[in-house]
Amino acid sequence: MTETGEELRWLEQWYRAQCDGDWEHEWGVRIATLDNPGWTVEIDLEETPLSGWPYERTAIRRSDSDWVMATVSDEVYQASCGPLNLGEVLRLFRDWATSMSDER
Repeated sequence: MTETGEELRWLEQWYRAQCDGDWEHEWGVRIATLDNPGWTVEIDLEETPLSGWPYERTAIRRSDSDWVMATVSDEVYQASCGPLNLGEVLRLFRDWATSMSDER
């Protein structure tokens, strides 16, 4: 399985773990495309174990098509990236989420 596939499978499990009958009605995960081209990812952290945890902003620019930007703002993990960097963005979220779980 590719990196993106592995990270997407982990995100599916993380999402399912948040679904408690209420959370999924107000919050969730959104993945969309950009026209430059690229991807955006928004993952709501409100009422999850990640709520309130600090995230160090990520800004990587390797080329016009190979880049990643990620931050947490207003209880939302917000990322955008180049067309082949979706797996990297999901891995950044996974690495942060699992490191915060280890801290608890």
